[in-house]
Parts: sequence; structure tokens; C-alpha cells
Amino acid sequence: MNRTFRRGALAVALASALSGCATLAPQPDAGRVSALLEARSNPVPALNATSDGESSLGPLLSAPLDRDTSVAIALRQSPRLQVAYARLGLERADVIEAVEIANPGLSVSRMNLSPGEGHTQTVGISLPFVDVLLFPLRSRWARQEYERQSLEMAQAVIRLTAEAEAAWVRAVAAQQVADMRAAVADGADAAGELAQRFFDAGNISELQLKREQAVASQAKIDAARSRAEALRERLAFGNLLGLGPEDGAWSLADRLPLPVRAEDDVDALLALAERSNLELQAARLQADRLRSSLKTTRATRWVGGVSAGAEREKDADGSRLTGPSVGLELPIFNQGQGKLARAQAQLADAEARLREAELDTRNAVRVGARALADHREIVEVHRTALIPQRERIVERSQQEQNFMLIGVFELVQAKVEEYDAYQAYLESVRDYWLARIELSRSVGQRLPSDRAQGEPTPSVIDILTPNAPAMPGMDHSGHGMSNGMAAPMDHSAHAMPAMDHSAHGAAPAATTENTATPSAEDEKPADTPEDHRHHHDGQGDTP
Repeated sequence: MNRTFRRGALAVALASALSGCATLAPQPDAGRVSALLEARSNPVPALNATSDGESSLGPLLSAPLDRDTSVAIALRQSPRLQVAYARLGLERADVIEAVEIANPGLSVSRMNLSPGEGHTQTVGISLPFVDVLLFPLRSRWARQEYERQSLEMAQAVIRLTAEAEAAWVRAVAAQQVADMRAAVADGADAAGELAQRFFDAGNISELQLKREQAVASQAKIDAARSRAEALRERLAFGNLLGLGPEDGAWSLADRLPLPVRAEDDVDALLALAERSNLELQAARLQADRLRSSLKTTRATRWVGGVSAGAEREKDADGSRLTGPSVGLELPIFNQGQGKLARAQAQLADAEARLREAELDTRNAVRVGARALADHREIVEVHRTALIPQRERIVERSQQEQNFMLIGVFELVQAKVEEYDAYQAYLESVRDYWLARIELSRSVGQRLPSDRAQGEPTPSVIDILTPNAPAMPGMDHSGHGMSNGMAAPMDHSAHAMPAMDHSAHGAAPAATTENTATPSAEDEKPADTPEDHRHHHDGQGDTP
């Protein structure tokens, strides 16, 4: 009898040990997550880092932040990554609770006999039999769920990497636009002053004066809006990276890189997405786990609460009885219908989500690749056609203005349109990189062609500097005169980058030879009222 009780106690102890084996760490496997990220050419964060263990960011913030440095900072201390990490910890806690075997039950009873005849005492110990029986299956489910959560953690890192890159692209582009708008506003203000001198000299009408002054006012408004937008993008970028006032002053790089030399094949990207997209893999793993769970639920739906254990009874005369005990729940009212329906619904939901993820991935890759090709074409048209054409127009306009065939405002208008082309070019590069980042997210990893990244685009300072070196792939001959007919335009006098002039199209500033108050005789051929009306009507070519 004693041997039987010991066997029952041994079974309970074994079940407790199995339960302990099912209790896994409430944190993702850092090694597994790192392997997933490295296979996708994604930077690997310190997953277990906390704010208490952060090292100084001084070395990273000492230089203007480029894309790679921004990602490194985000993966080190971004609050968004810490939030994703904490949420995943909650999900893992739920898995641990679902896998653990219920604790053994201990029962003690004491029954008094007739007065003076003593008492009977019974001690029993039991454990949930079904939990022990299903423990191997639950352990396998737990491993599958932990693998899925590792995929989710790696996906959260990849998502944060893409968001940090996109925030950097938007912040750099917004600052470039703000710098150019500021220069346009300065030039427009100088042009307004020049128009005032022309009006005082009697060379232009009051209507023409007000037009130039209105353009100058609009340029100031555009510059202020651009500054506000640049500040918003900078704050959003800093917030995503976790940068606060305690991190001191930091600056951004002043230019974006050019498009890569060649784009990836769409079919190759689709095949890569099938293997690399972690959201897709997680959906497949979830569906597999729920299929297995449904089979088990069907097989055990008729088995209710079953417990097994051992009991020892001590009678009043001192004799002891020991033996096994079994508790069985009779499936009369509850036959597991709810559990089965829940398992079927969960599987149907998982399979629908899997089909949706597969369709979304394929379509996102195809659409993203098409959008990327379109943005690349826009960049190329700006770089190889529109900007050289605008520069040539400025060159010819300078010649005609030097021979007094057109007025100074027509020349300035041509220069403003040239800077408009520069701004549109920089914005098209921004849109290209945002489309590329989105495509990378759809594929699930860095694109293979990232290794062939081109040289940087020109900075705003390069654009505004007189006789600056040519932009990559561009002919800057339009910036100066090569035929000896006239001197190049002096950018220092009217260096005005792109300006939104859809209303009237003027943001001028004087060339150096026009800084003095003009006489009526000197300016009459180029600045008659008819010429200015012609210019503001959008027909300011050579008369």
C-alpha cells in the first residue's frame, strides 16, 4: 500500500517537474531575433538594453546624422522599440500560462466516530490528468508560438529601421526646401526693392510694382511655412529616435543620396518576399499551430475534467488504507461544443489572415516596384533634361538682358524657374527614397541593390554657390557663358533657389550692374510697361 502511495506522489512530482520545464523565459530569444535580422541585412539592436544602461550618444551626435547613424540611434533607444518589446513580453506571459500544468490538489478529511471510538483521517493528493496527457502537445504549441513571437520582434525592428530611414529622408528634404525658400525670400525682397527704384524712376507702373511686392510677400510666407514644416519633420525625427533636450544640439546631413545604379528585378523581389517577409512567415506559423490545436480539441472534446492521484486513510484502530484515486467529469451538459467552435473560428480567422497577407505582400511588391520605377524616371528627367534646359534658358536670358533685349525681371524670372527645377529635383529624390523604403518593407528586408547606392545629391549651398561644380550627371554650362559674349550671372546678387511662383512667377533680385538707381533713358528699352505686362502674362521671352 505504501508503495502505491509513493508511486502516486512520484507521478505528482513528475508532473510538477514537467510544468517547470514548460515555463520559458518571458523575453524573446535574442540570438534567434539577431539571426533573423542578420539574414535580412538589417542592423541588430541590443534587445535587452534599458534606459538605465544607455551609453552616451555623444560620439554618434558629434557629426551630422546620416541614415545609418540615425538607424543606430533609433535601435539603441527609440521608445517605440521598447513599447513593442514590452507588448511582446505580455504575449509571452499569456503563452506561459496556457502551457503550464495546473498545480496538484491536496485534500484532507477527518471524520469522528462515536464518542470515545476515535476518528478516521484521509489524506489525498491529485493532479489534472488531461493537462499531463496533453503536455507534449502544449509544449510544441509553445515552441511554435515563441518562434512566431521571435518573428514579430524581428519584424518590429525592421519596421522601426524603415521608419527611422523614412523620417531621416523627410527631415533632410524638408530642411533643404526650407533653405531654398529662405534664399528665395531674400532674393524676392531685393527684387521688390529694385522694383521700387524702377517705379521711383518712372520706368514701371504702380501695378507692376505691386506685383513684384506681392511676390516678395508671398515668398516670405512660403519661407515661413517651409521653416515650420522643417521643424515639424525634425521634431518627429528626434522623437522617433528618442532624442531629447538632454542630448544637446545635433544636426542632420544636408543632402540625400542619388538613386542606386540599377533596380532589382520584380520577379526576384517577389521570390525574396516569399522567403523574407516576417509578417507572412508569422501568419503561416500561426495557421499551422491552430490546425494542430483544432485536431487536439476534436480528439479531447469528450474528455472533461479528469484528475488522478492517491489517497491514504487512517482508521480509528490505527490501520491504514492506501490507494489510487480518480476523478471524472461526466460530459452530460457540456460536451466541449464551445471549445470546438472557438478552435474552428480561430483557425478560419488565421487562414483568412494568411491569404490576406500573401495577397498583400505580392501586390505591395508589384505596386512598390512600379512606383519606384516611376520615381526613378522622374529623378532622371529632372537630372538629365529639365535642369540642364532651365540652366540653358538662364544663360540665353543673360545674353539677351546684357544686350537689353529683355528686362532684368524677365532674367530673374528665368533664374527663379531654374531654382524651381532644382527644388522639384530634390523633392523627387526624396519621393524616390520613400518609395524605396516602402518597397523594402514589403519585401521584408533591405533590397539587394542597396549595396550599389550612388553619390550624394548637391546641397543647397552647392546650388547657390556661383560656378559650383556640376551636379552628378548634369551639364552646368548654363550657369555661365562659354562663348565670350557676356559674363556669367552673379549668383551672389540674386541667388534665389526654387520658389512657388504659380501666381505671378517672380522672385527676382538685381544683378550687380543694376544695383544703382536706373535712369529712365538707360532702362527704357528693357523695362517699358509693355515689357512688364508681357512678363507677368507668362510670355516673357525675347521680344
